[in-house]
Amino acid sequence: MSFYSFLNDGFMRKYFTKKNIVSQPLLVKSKTDGNQLKKRLRQWQHSRSWARLICEAEKMWSLESRELRRLGAMELIQLQNEMPFNVRRRVNFWLVRYSGSTRFED
Repeated sequence: MSFYSFLNDGFMRKYFTKKNIVSQPLLVKSKTDGNQLKKRLRQWQHSRSWARLICEAEKMWSLESRELRRLGAMELIQLQNEMPFNVRRRVNFWLVRYSGSTRFED
């Protein structure tokens, strides 16, 4: 039995009837729900990116070169100064997950 004959057979009739399609709840109910999901995803990605940058700067501390350690410290200070205050709590969450040693006050 080929894949297409399987789809055209009972599988399609069983799972894709009009009754089943209408009775299934939609994941995104309206445009505002979709916008809300996009906003939350954007916030999640934004805070995660900040945490990853901070962890990369922290990794420079363990290098043997004095110049690279100094550069890592300067980068971390710059990241702390540039980070928006409303993101810091979510960045702390990701820093815990990434085992970073930096934490921010709310």
